[in-house]
Amino acid sequence: MVEFTLRIDGMHCGSCVRRVSQALAATPGLTVNEVRIGAARLTAAEEPAPVDLAIAALAKAGFAAHLES
Repeated sequence: MVEFTLRIDGMHCGSCVRRVSQALAATPGLTVNEVRIGAARLTAAEEPAPVDLAIAALAKAGFAAHLES
């Protein structure tokens, strides 16, 4: 398993956190460990981690995301 953190632009409130959580939960191969204002910590069940899939799902939900190093 691979863990990674995404910085998410535009998350300002609890409703945003819920939308982000739902978008990520619908992405195959990901387990959401934590979503908080500004970031999400995830575990990918596959390697390489489907970071691009998570970023695309968030973009579809209206949020820009970037992998934290």
